[in-house]
Amino acid sequence: MSEILDIGKFQVLGTLGAGAHSSILHIRRSADGKQYALKVIPVNTTEDRKYLEQARHEMRVAKMLTHPNLIKVHCMDMTRDWLMRVKKAQLLIEYVNGKTLDQVTKLSLPRLVQIFEKISAGVAHMHRRNVYHADLKPNNVLLSRSGEVKVIDYGLAWIKGEPKDRVQGTPEYIAPEQAKQGTVNELTDIYNLGATMYRLTTFRLPPSPLAQGGLEVNSKTFAMLLKPVEEFNPQAPPELCELIHKCLSYKPAQRPQRMADVNEALKNMAMRMVTKDEDRLENLEF
Repeated sequence: MSEILDIGKFQVLGTLGAGAHSSILHIRRSADGKQYALKVIPVNTTEDRKYLEQARHEMRVAKMLTHPNLIKVHCMDMTRDWLMRVKKAQLLIEYVNGKTLDQVTKLSLPRLVQIFEKISAGVAHMHRRNVYHADLKPNNVLLSRSGEVKVIDYGLAWIKGEPKDRVQGTPEYIAPEQAKQGTVNELTDIYNLGATMYRLTTFRLPPSPLAQGGLEVNSKTFAMLLKPVEEFNPQAPPELCELIHKCLSYKPAQRPQRMADVNEALKNMAMRMVTKDEDRLENLEF
């Protein structure tokens, strides 16, 4: 597909969602007749400029990535007033006919493992490009009706070597060192994936490493609060439970050290678990 340089004229088909300071429209672009998601960011005040910078950052990160399990952001348009001030930014994003993982009803374990494998494959590609997602969680992963898996939202992604001015991440999924020192790297993404896998396998959140009820959470407290995966899902295979707990190790050195290794483990697991046609992601109905 040739590179899309601008959005041009389009028809709004509906609304796909809304964020803290953006809305996402379902559109058909006139130039090629194809469907896209359009992220619209209004810029009305000085405070809004941070959302504009975040959109620019998201576009820059997306240009560094090319992987079937990472959402593609095609281009960014800006509307300016007569003084050339940006009043609105729009990101043209690949359209996926599906839902985020927090909206999908219960998935079988073989299908979950296939989803985890695809997430880890996409994020391993990010790491090879020296980009760290920093906010992996179920509502940042899209699952299509045909079984496609796409990691979305690069707004908090960190490019290695660039300055970071704040703690990034979501409290329920954030790694201890991410919460306390603002660290973002391959090992924090591995923890974020571990928390995502725990949530989707057990329907419960792992304990937050942030202080709770005035009590400091350290490695001992965290280990005590983290209930075994198999306690909530006895059908989960031991190798999956072990991998999730390793990814959720409080100490970074005790986690798998590369996302590619996590991906390989999940790939091998999926090969053993997917034995029937109804286990395959391609046959989804929701």
